[in-house]
Amino acid sequence: MNIILILLYAITLVYFVLSERVSKFIVLLAIQGILLFALAFNNLIHIQIIELILILLETIVVKTVAIPLFLGKVRRANKLKRVHESVIPVFYSLIIMVLILLSGFFISNSLQCENIHVQFFSIAISSVLGGIYFIIIHKNIFSHLVGYLILENGIFLFSLAVGSEMPVMVSLAVLLDIFIGILAIGIFINQIGNTFQSTNIDTLSHLKD
Repeated sequence: MNIILILLYAITLVYFVLSERVSKFIVLLAIQGILLFALAFNNLIHIQIIELILILLETIVVKTVAIPLFLGKVRRANKLKRVHESVIPVFYSLIIMVLILLSGFFISNSLQCENIHVQFFSIAISSVLGGIYFIIIHKNIFSHLVGYLILENGIFLFSLAVGSEMPVMVSLAVLLDIFIGILAIGIFINQIGNTFQSTNIDTLSHLKD
């Protein structure tokens, strides 16, 4: 079951670099939230009610419902439909993302540690690197926010990789980080869009002290 869920998550990472529609980014983030819940729930050995509530809050409520709704509101407010500003052609981005996935697999398998879940560690590295790469190849601030969320999902997977039980404090820290990051960047996007009628990062060069 884990292999299937991890493969589906890897497919979403590849689909991110193939898509240009902003609405697809939001849908893919929601799908990742569902997959993260399934992975976490499927691998908790001794689950407690507080851990179940925390997992539901962080994955289903926040990642699958709240964040996509918020991003949809930001998208409509700034009239974002498609992104065409990727600095690397889609074909090359596809190759790079596949290489990132393979790199995550080889790095995780090279680790000699019994306390690390190799499969989770592999996809966690791929998600973090994939999120960073997604940010690098786009000039739109909204796309940077999406990349940040992909990276955050990778951090969540790291918490699964280090043990079979969910580290509550790590999950709370990640959840708080998500809230702060989303609110700050969301407000920033709206302000930039209202001021410059564009969310392209090139508009930031017009800002003055």
